Amino acid sequence: MDGDLIPLPFQRVLAPFIAKRRTPQIEKQYADIGGGSPILRYTDSQGAGMCELLDELHPETAPHKHYVAFRYAKPLTQETARRMKEDGVKRAIAFTQYPQYSCSTTGSSLNELFRRGRAGEMGDIEWSVIDRWGTHPGFIEAVSQNIEVALSKFEPSRRSDVVLLFSAHSLPMSVVNRGDPYVLEVSVSVNAVMDRLGHSNPFRLVWQSQVGPSAWLGMQTGDAIKGLARLGKKEVILVPIAFTSDHIETLYELDIEYMKEGRELGMEIHRAESLNESPVFIRALADIVAQHLSDYSLGNIGPTSVQMGLRCPGCINATCGQQKHWFARGGR
Repeated sequence: MDGDLIPLPFQRVLAPFIAKRRTPQIEKQYADIGGGSPILRYTDSQGAGMCELLDELHPETAPHKHYVAFRYAKPLTQETARRMKEDGVKRAIAFTQYPQYSCSTTGSSLNELFRRGRAGEMGDIEWSVIDRWGTHPGFIEAVSQNIEVALSKFEPSRRSDVVLLFSAHSLPMSVVNRGDPYVLEVSVSVNAVMDRLGHSNPFRLVWQSQVGPSAWLGMQTGDAIKGLARLGKKEVILVPIAFTSDHIETLYELDIEYMKEGRELGMEIHRAESLNESPVFIRALADIVAQHLSDYSLGNIGPTSVQMGLRCPGCINATCGQQKHWFARGGR
């Protein structure tokens, strides 16, 4: 039902119909990965590790504490808002865990924070925002190291022929066509990783997790695997480039669904590990926040980035404009 995440024609009719049809399938997928998603465990671990490093990197704002605010899983944003108010938080950074910005992901999450903040559910907090960081050197290094580990599983003589398929969550074309920056930002992340790897392998950027009947961004990851097999490219590494921890899109779609399709086509497919508890990645998170805090305290940056202030040229969501204005004033 959330038009920020999945805009649908006739949303009030189509959304319940799609959800009802998908529920048994999704329940089975969660059962197949062990009965639940590890995303909260990894996000909490990343946040705790980040804060421990932050206390050393930026002691003037210590002690640091992380909160997790999910849109449709616990802890929901309203639950986290209540905890922050109870804890008496006065200064907070909205730090998206989507490296690349999209109105459907980071934008939706910031819209929900704005709604809670405007309603006074979080108390009086001074806010700033880290809205995108898909080219940060630490992030690129962590992804690249995981690809190198996956490449080591292939025979050295064949290693340079392995195709790297960078897979990111797809978007409805209606979102892309209104000027959403996600495609560009994911592409830039992929290019930065390939620069770090010395362009050692052929690669493509593909898209997964299409939902509903409307047109979505392609080519889809599963179709790319079939196409590579048809072309005789039988050795592939799947790289989750827009996810920072394992969840159903990696553990089911990549590890079970696409791996099965590849094996049936006679392919050898491995996946680069998700970032999860990578110390390189957790250090990157701490570095990003430490730099943000330093620049903010020196007046080098405002509460939000220049890029965040620009709405998509085709935006018709009034909440988006209000949210950007609210955060640009520090949540006031």
